[in-house]
Amino acid sequence: MRESDLKALWRDHYACVPGRLAGMAGLGRVVTGFNTNIDAVRKVSGALLAELVAEQGLTLADLRADGPRAVQRPVDLVRGLFRCFAGGIAEEWLITDPATYGWACERLAPDRLQMGGQAGIVANALAVCGVRDVLVHCASLPDRQAHLFLDQDNLRSTDASGRLTRVRDIARDDPAMIHWILEFDGGDTVSLPEGEVTCPKSNRFIATYDPMNLCLHIDAGFGAAVRALDCDLIVLSGYHLLTRQLPDGTLGVDRVDGSEREVISWRAASPACRIHLEIASTQDRDIRRHVLDGIARQVDSIGLNERETIDLVELLPDDGLAALCDREPRADHLFRAVKRVFDHTGVPRIQLHMYGLYLTLLRKGARPGPFENREGMAVAAVVAAGKAGTGTLDRRQNLSWAVGHDVSGRGLAELQRLATELGDEDPAGLVATGIWRGPDFDVIAVPTILVERPVTLVGMGDTISSVSLAAACV
Repeated sequence: MRESDLKALWRDHYACVPGRLAGMAGLGRVVTGFNTNIDAVRKVSGALLAELVAEQGLTLADLRADGPRAVQRPVDLVRGLFRCFAGGIAEEWLITDPATYGWACERLAPDRLQMGGQAGIVANALAVCGVRDVLVHCASLPDRQAHLFLDQDNLRSTDASGRLTRVRDIARDDPAMIHWILEFDGGDTVSLPEGEVTCPKSNRFIATYDPMNLCLHIDAGFGAAVRALDCDLIVLSGYHLLTRQLPDGTLGVDRVDGSEREVISWRAASPACRIHLEIASTQDRDIRRHVLDGIARQVDSIGLNERETIDLVELLPDDGLAALCDREPRADHLFRAVKRVFDHTGVPRIQLHMYGLYLTLLRKGARPGPFENREGMAVAAVVAAGKAGTGTLDRRQNLSWAVGHDVSGRGLAELQRLATELGDEDPAGLVATGIWRGPDFDVIAVPTILVERPVTLVGMGDTISSVSLAAACV
């Protein structure tokens, strides 16, 4: 089938989006936790990166050398930024040194401040999508943080007394938690003495200094408030900020276990609710394994991107699949990797958001079903494109900015690779419908709308995962 014919078919599949968006008002209550912070966003050009490399006295060999994915000195921040720029990849490294954080404040003044942290980003996205009541956990909620939430009545958190309150009206006496988001453009070039390095894809490097979320602090008042209410959906993240040993001497794995007990108590209060875990770039291998073997087996849904998939597969019996996906992050290879995580955790639903394609594996009998998931994924693709194209989801009209846009040729090519991997050569099969029904599980895949020069990519994966599942549930 010609690409133009496939795009026309997918235009029909995407016709459901306005109705599904309107239907999200039927979702009663969503809880988002645990990490909310302030993002300091800065666009980094190849020229600025070259300046930073020269200032730190780094060679190309230094920049390409393997090393800890953590920021203990300014040189580490530059090394991480170059790694992501050169690979067109997204990673998050933790700043462990206050002096380095101070250097970043002076050397990389932000272009703007915006909502950061999966819990905060997801809360804003679902609130503007029309979910009736969104409860967002905030370890820290000073006035500056509160005013990064949308000015909406359906967006609430707990004040200093533990009362659920319209989040814009809260100003707790907490310190601000600030993360650096360093964005770069695909096609930009950094000129070094050893030669030029071109960025293959727009992306970002995150450098995080956040003592409260680094300990996965859970507000007791918020937990009590959630247990007192019926909830439809709980969206979790924040584990990626933990390390083996925390600054106060406690173990990161103990914080994971404590959060798991908290979430189990939330589910006990709302037995019918679904729980989604968003995997993020978790540098500490012990934490990554503990999440994979623990709370990931307690949830109903998992969301991850290419890098996060590879990081998890590296923890499982290795036959070279992780390295293959790292070299060639294609849909066929990544499907095998996601399937391995799917099998290991036993989770009913797992969703990969990769460049050009969203891919969901769904166990037989899991709800929402394949058709609802396809429509939810189409909604997420439109909303994500709207965020990339306009830079913000603070207005409802931005949600529909990409309605009517065609899916990308890149996405259709990845969909074809996936169909070949599944042995589906039917012209009316996966490539045309986005649904493959297997004996034990189903596969739903949706080619996405790509924005050539995105205004922002921050929080894109979190937005995709949460909107996709929420829209499928209505």
